[in-house]
Order: sequence, then C-alpha cells, then structure tokens
Amino acid sequence: MRGHELSPSTIAVGSGRPNRVPGGPLNAPITLASALVPGGASEYGRQGNPTWESFETVLGALEGGRALAFASGIAATTALFDLVPGNAAVVAPRHAYYGTINQLQERARRKQIELRLVDIDDTQQVINACQGAALVWIESPTNPALEIADIAAIAQSASQSGTAVAVDNTFATPLRQKPLEQGADFVVHSASKLLSGHSDVILGAVVTNSDRAYDAIEKRRRVLGAIPGAMETWLATRGMRTLHVRLDRAEENARELHRRLSASSRVVYSRYPGFGTIIAFEVVGGAAVAQKMTEQSDVITYATSLGGVESTWERRRRHAGEPESVPEGLIRFSVGIEDVEDLWTDVENALAAFS
Repeated sequence: MRGHELSPSTIAVGSGRPNRVPGGPLNAPITLASALVPGGASEYGRQGNPTWESFETVLGALEGGRALAFASGIAATTALFDLVPGNAAVVAPRHAYYGTINQLQERARRKQIELRLVDIDDTQQVINACQGAALVWIESPTNPALEIADIAAIAQSASQSGTAVAVDNTFATPLRQKPLEQGADFVVHSASKLLSGHSDVILGAVVTNSDRAYDAIEKRRRVLGAIPGAMETWLATRGMRTLHVRLDRAEENARELHRRLSASSRVVYSRYPGFGTIIAFEVVGGAAVAQKMTEQSDVITYATSLGGVESTWERRRRHAGEPESVPEGLIRFSVGIEDVEDLWTDVENALAAFS
C-alpha cells in the first residue's frame, strides 16, 4: 500500500501470494515436482521449489531479511554450524534446546570447535566469552529455562570482535522479537512450532540480511540435501497466516495461567518472560509428582511438542539429553488457544491429584 507501512499481521496474511490475475489462485499452489523445465531459477527439486518461495517470502518479510526453508529446525542449525571454521570457538547458552547443545558438544568432542557455555542472561559473561569466538548462539527465551538475553548489547559487542551472532527465535517469533534489527547476523526457527502452529509439520528456517551469508547457507542446504517438502512448506505458510491471532490468544492464556500458578501453594515457582506462549514451573514434590501430573491431564496433552493451537506439557528432564542444570521437576508448559478456564481446571485437578 503506497505511503503506508503494513503491520506484521497484515504481512503475515498477505505476503507470499501469487500475482492477482483473472482466474488465478489466491494461494500459492503446491508444486509436487522433482524436476523442473530448464531455463528458470532451478531445474531440479534439490535446488528450489516454487512452494518454498511462498514460505520464505512470508518469513523473510516478517523477520526483515531473506529466508531459506530447511527440512527441520536442526537441519537449519546444522547448516549454520557448518559455516564455523575448524577449531574456532562457539559461545552458546548453558540452557538451550538439547538438540542444539548436543550437536555442539559432539562437534567439541571431535575437536571441530571449542565450545564455551554461558549463562545467556549474564550479558557481561557472554561478551567476555565472545572474545576470539567465531559465533555466539543465542536462545531468547531459552528452552526450557526461559532466560532472556540482551540481544542488542551482545550483538553490538560481538560485531566489534568479529563474532557472528545467530538467534534462535522459535519461542518469540518475529511478532515479538526481531533479532536482525538488533544486530544479529542470522535468525533460526524451528518452523514446526509457533510459525506453523498445528503440530503437523517438521520444518526449519534460517533468515539473514546479508547476501553473502544467504548464498553460503543456500549452498549448505543444496549440498547437504537438507531440503523441505513442498507439502510441509505449504502447510507452514498457511499456518503463518494466522500466527498473530493464535499468538495473541495463547499469550493471553499464558499470562493468566502464570498468575494463577504463581499463587498456588502446590507450585514452587512459575516462570514466564512476559511474552510468548511458554511457561516453566516446578511443583511441590519434585520429579515424581511432575511426571504423574503431565501424564494424567485431560485437556492438556502430554507431549514434547510446543507452539501448537493445543496446550502441551512435559517434564523436560525425562529426556536423557537435557542439561543436568535443568531441575528434575521442571515442567515446560506450552499454552494453546483453548478456553483458559478449561485449562486451569485441568491444571488444578492434576495438582490436587498428585501434589
């Protein structure tokens, strides 16, 4: 619209659509093809697919950069880590998605990198660790501890020391946080979560505003074959059309549930960063009570997924790869868009039955 800057919600709904021509489709169609006619942008399915472009256009517009879709969030992360020079140092949060930390630890064991784990909410500690490092990996909020990083301060210092900055923006989404605008070089998403929003897609993405970095990431995707399916990217694009509506509703629920959990005598503490859909809390009675609670709920689904329209929760330390510094009884609660009173009744019943 001439002379008017569109809001993120309007961008989510309207970008990435085909040109408006008589008789043409309103939505980008699914292109199921492994080979394309030569002469265009690509001629083989590993090089590109028109359905990817719609997803990448929407996410790129929301994040303020150029997006590349990947087969999964960890595939996107792997492509980015592959750009780190051999024996270089990588700074990462002590508390972060265990798939990410496990991959970094594996690379460190193989002497491919030097891994420096930090408390990401201690800005000075992170800045000190960045000296001589090739990359600082930021999660904010962290998974599952929900710690918040000062992205702008870290990015400003990192740029002075030549350290690249990558931010996992899965929990915040570009509607609550735009790392590229704060000085980050890369944004990474598990698009399986809030972006697609319906727990039916495995998909990842990297976004950057550097053409050189974009070309390097695109080459890693093509060489490694970490490409997404056409159906997955189409579903994720459809999911992003309603991201703002889903996020607003789930966030409203999360704030209220956090308030009630914090006031409960059966809860040790409840942590919520003030935005997003994730709550982390511990119950009186520790790991045994937390495990029984999450397994026996009626409305809230016991599952490791998050960011869907349905509420899910789990005790994170049930996973062997979770850092030992994560409390045994910590429950990660992904709040959905159900009626908040139904959710709270389910929480109360579980608390009363086992704590």
